[in-house]
Amino acid sequence: MPGLIQSVERAAAILRLLAGPSRRMGVAELAATLGMPKPTVHGILRTLQHVGFVEQHEPTGKYQLGAALFHIGSSYLDGNELRTRALNWSDSLAGRSRESVRIGTLHEGNVLVVHHVFRPDNSRQALEVGALLPAHASALGKALLAANSYATDELLAGELTGYTAATLTEPAALRADLEATASRGWAADLEELVEGEVSLAAAIRDRSGLVVGAIGISGPVERLCDAERVPLAEQVSYVREAARAISRELGAIPW
Repeated sequence: MPGLIQSVERAAAILRLLAGPSRRMGVAELAATLGMPKPTVHGILRTLQHVGFVEQHEPTGKYQLGAALFHIGSSYLDGNELRTRALNWSDSLAGRSRESVRIGTLHEGNVLVVHHVFRPDNSRQALEVGALLPAHASALGKALLAANSYATDELLAGELTGYTAATLTEPAALRADLEATASRGWAADLEELVEGEVSLAAAIRDRSGLVVGAIGISGPVERLCDAERVPLAEQVSYVREAARAISRELGAIPW
């Protein structure tokens, strides 16, 4: 049986460090942390940069994970597996919230809906599985973008389409909203895609901690918000609990 390839192991160690809390690290810092010679680390980084797995942050000269690595990671868990693991929890969320539930993944600047549970009130509703939602104007999309700076940068490189008067079409405003989303752990779309409709969502993580999808609810603003148009805490908690339960199913939470 052939032995392990040391250069691959070293490259993997560098990528794991760059995926950690620091996010950006320099050659000297990486070398000291890993106990490797600086020329070796620099050579590996140059190779990883050539294939798009790392990028160099121009203002600081430090290295960070690249967009190509994100595209590979996001395909690790496909929509079908995500849907299978989330079936029971999405049904439960629909029952508790009394609203429709959608699960989605990022797909070329949009959110691909991989599962949809109807609002449990016997009203006429259209199945949305396979639909594409704009990432910047949906709670599902914001929950996903808040965990992925590379996808956000790609999206902001183009024009942000306005769907209602409330849609965030200015890059600075969207970035501020995504920062708030990441800080509090849930996302909201307050009539930003459809007038009169609100959606709330939270990210789903896999065993490696990677955000692989998001789950959310949507409904009329008068049912999901208070008189000040603030999302109801009870509904937010239902969404976050569902996201946490599915993440646990995927191995992100070991208990």
